[in-house]
Amino acid sequence: MGRVSNVMAKANSRLNVKMAAVLLASSSLFSSLLGLLRDRLLNSNYYGTLPDYLDAYTAAFLIPDFIFFLLVSGALSVTFIPVFTDRMQAGNKKSAWELSSSMINFMALITLVASLLIIIFADQLVQYVVGPGLHEEGRGLAASMMRVIAINPFLFAISSVIASMQQAVGRFTFYTLAPMIYNIGIIIGLVFFTNGINIFGWQVFDGGIMGVALGVVLGSVMQLLVSIIGLVGLGFDYDFKIHWKNHGFRSVLGLLPARSLDQGIDYVNSIVETNLASRISQGAIRAYNQALTLHSVPINLIGVAISTAAFPKMTERLTQGRPDLFRQELQTILRVIIWLAMPTAVITYFARGYLVNFLFNGGEAVVADTLGVLATAILFRSIYHIASRSFYAQQDTKTPLYISLFTIGLNITLAILFSVVLNMQLWGLAMAQSTVALVEVVILFTIMSRRIPKLFDVAFVSAISRMLVASILTGIVAYISVKVFELSASDQSFLSTFPKFALIAGISMSAYLYISHRMKLKEVRPIISRLKKIVFSPIRNLWS
Repeated sequence: MGRVSNVMAKANSRLNVKMAAVLLASSSLFSSLLGLLRDRLLNSNYYGTLPDYLDAYTAAFLIPDFIFFLLVSGALSVTFIPVFTDRMQAGNKKSAWELSSSMINFMALITLVASLLIIIFADQLVQYVVGPGLHEEGRGLAASMMRVIAINPFLFAISSVIASMQQAVGRFTFYTLAPMIYNIGIIIGLVFFTNGINIFGWQVFDGGIMGVALGVVLGSVMQLLVSIIGLVGLGFDYDFKIHWKNHGFRSVLGLLPARSLDQGIDYVNSIVETNLASRISQGAIRAYNQALTLHSVPINLIGVAISTAAFPKMTERLTQGRPDLFRQELQTILRVIIWLAMPTAVITYFARGYLVNFLFNGGEAVVADTLGVLATAILFRSIYHIASRSFYAQQDTKTPLYISLFTIGLNITLAILFSVVLNMQLWGLAMAQSTVALVEVVILFTIMSRRIPKLFDVAFVSAISRMLVASILTGIVAYISVKVFELSASDQSFLSTFPKFALIAGISMSAYLYISHRMKLKEVRPIISRLKKIVFSPIRNLWS
């Protein structure tokens, strides 16, 4: 029992920004790998034979996810955490626990109502909003799965408040485990529930792709349980009521609408894109979704992980009344994100065929072409997460909202123009995404640079210029590597494709590290130092 307690204590210990970022990136990578395995299994079972089933499955998530993003998701992490942190740093735990309990109960209540409404109106939501182009059978299947998945916003709401509490105090272990557990639940549904569920000889469930929807619910429940375990040792005093008079709770409610609307409007893009994709062809919804999934992996690994880890510290700097340290922190994090995301986008573009092969045996040309257009968005979407959080750290949720209102409208306009008017189909949707990603980041940082003088000083601009040159040279290396390790007709499986991709990525990133070192970019120094220790330490030990 004591050993278990020690493990729990270590797992729930506070981490610094660097360790938190490493842990978040590692867990995001593992979660992404589980997600790729999930998608590969789904594509193998249905894409070639029943593409409309996968279109229905993909469309079924949109409204429950939209509700979650609108009411919970990022809204909590950037509105709840600053207020909660203020209470904890002031030593007012009573107010912090009242705030936390109130948020859990409030979010659970409103998402439960939303989930019930989704269940009631699932048919109409599919027919008129997310899947008007689906065949009748596909619409019926999408509505049935949507009713099952409708419980997700309720379960996610509770786990998200708990996760935000852990994030605010620097606990990231169980916070990072939760999304992995969620994917494991879906894989369990895919592997076992699709064959039917039999209990003591009684056939409870007949199986089919609806089994995957049951796996989604299982994953959500498992994720909530893991999040609750992460509270051990925190001293959280839960109260089954909403403390309407708590000033912290009122403050969060005041900040919440702007951020929630910003997040929800952001997701309107996905709904519009799915609506447009459903009208293109069978399988188009799934194809576009898979391209988005692949382009999101590096964004989550770099932009989301680093920004999430840095956000509590940035908030703390402003709480301490140190805007100078806030500027330094923002500059440092921004440089690291750009330094990592820029070559990643370049390698993704040149190696897109290999990446798509991870999800589809033998690849899928439409998905690869779409991913190629989305590759440029990797850089700007990664930057976006730290750009928006720089406003949220200042408890300004309205400015990002106004910018989102403009960019969402621009994205929808461009998506219709490119995909429908100019008949670019899925390429058009991807082109709109990439264009808007750039525009949004430019607007955010134009405003932030006016608030924070010398944010983009000469040293910063010089560093970014050198990163750009290094990335261009890395692109040349990646192009040559792709030609040398070209995919052949026999490269159908993951096992035959991955070694070639690993070589291309390894050679390209090694070139990038070397060029960065020669160009005196400080971001490469910790990696060079670590490599020297790995290579030369055994030699020193041998001679000592």
